[in-house]
Amino acid sequence: MNSVNVGGIDVLAYKSIDELIDTSILVPEGVKPGVAVAINPEKVMAANVDQQVMSTLQQATLRYPDGIGVSYVMSKRLKQPVARIPGCELWERLMLRSAENNVPVFLLGAKESVVHEAYKKLLAQGVNVVGYRNGYFSASEEQQVIEEIANSGAKLVSVALGSPRQELFIFECQKSCPSTFFMGVGGTYDVFTENVKRAPAAFRAVNLEWLYRLLSQPTRILRQSNLIKYFYYYLTKKV
Repeated sequence: MNSVNVGGIDVLAYKSIDELIDTSILVPEGVKPGVAVAINPEKVMAANVDQQVMSTLQQATLRYPDGIGVSYVMSKRLKQPVARIPGCELWERLMLRSAENNVPVFLLGAKESVVHEAYKKLLAQGVNVVGYRNGYFSASEEQQVIEEIANSGAKLVSVALGSPRQELFIFECQKSCPSTFFMGVGGTYDVFTENVKRAPAAFRAVNLEWLYRLLSQPTRILRQSNLIKYFYYYLTKKV
């Protein structure tokens, strides 16, 4: 599998979501253990100024290009198309593919009403969800949550706690569940249950989902300024 170093982070290149799933998650032998994290320009820039963020991202076994800025750079360097893989689309596709083989799934994170709604919707799609829990637990309760996940027998665990909390939790939980695949999913449950509206298909088709989010939430302007910085770094070969 080709990989490209983007700002000090090795990111794997795929032609499609299904290729990622077939080669890196649901392999012929079963579920391939590991940790997936989405890589976008914002995370690349954060990692270049915060060693803890860089270290957290480097611990993941599967780093995929979630942002168009990352897949664009990878395509240029490999001189071949590299798919942008939105995390929410990867998760939804993975859930459906897991249903084909009755792979046990655990959902963690978000508000109780949201994760419960996601649970019911996945059950209706035939997904074998063996447990779920909201993301409102304290540090003192973390070990109890880990034990709940381990005892559920889940082989796919998606964690929606926001970065970097979800990644830190995943690496701790992995110690008790070494044969499990983990995926940090941020606000995916909210999108899946339609509690948060995703960019219209027209914006997604031309890779302008980031622009839609900015227009919908002008307060994101400071975060989106990282895109300009990122491309400056790319043009000056710092990324």
